[in-house]
Amino acid sequence: MRIAILVEGKTETAFKPHLVKYLETRLEGRMPRLDFVPHHGRIPTEGKLRRVVENLLQPGKSQADDVIALTDVYTGITMFPTAQAAKDKMRAWVGDEPRFHPHVALHDFEAWLLPYWDRIKELTGSNRQRSPWPHPERVNHGNSPAYRLAEVFSAGPKTKTDGYIKTRDAGRILKDQDLAVAIGVCPELKSFVNTILTLGGAKPL
Repeated sequence: MRIAILVEGKTETAFKPHLVKYLETRLEGRMPRLDFVPHHGRIPTEGKLRRVVENLLQPGKSQADDVIALTDVYTGITMFPTAQAAKDKMRAWVGDEPRFHPHVALHDFEAWLLPYWDRIKELTGSNRQRSPWPHPERVNHGNSPAYRLAEVFSAGPKTKTDGYIKTRDAGRILKDQDLAVAIGVCPELKSFVNTILTLGGAKPL
């Protein structure tokens, strides 16, 4: 089974091995092939998204069995005021295609990194003793998770010179971490994981 996952860029692609590692413990012998398809900034919208999905589902050697679209709710503009609005819009753009599954990172992918506060402290040298984000997906448009993470990396004595670099630091934060920690406090991440588990024939969390 092949699942194509539309993502915004390289940061989400860095997430793939950690996602696969988690899923393999629950989909032993049934693990689908996950093909991340980055779109360098934002996934397509409107008719272009529909055409991308149709092409991925088209019969042929590289046909996907299902397509998941994973967009940030915070995209730099106010296209998606809420997570549900983002999913509803993607569904409307693609149409009545049961093999298409819209999902979001609320408000951006970095929300799924914030639960790993001990690891962030280790990398940055931050002296904050407790995580200031008990509910990472509630960190919103006004000061998105990516901005919050950038602030910590910029202020940390170990990282003042170069700050937070998405394509480098996402993987460093997740290294040797249990994805279940983020799933437990990030409902949209849990929903995304449950879609893959269900498509793979496993029980959702």
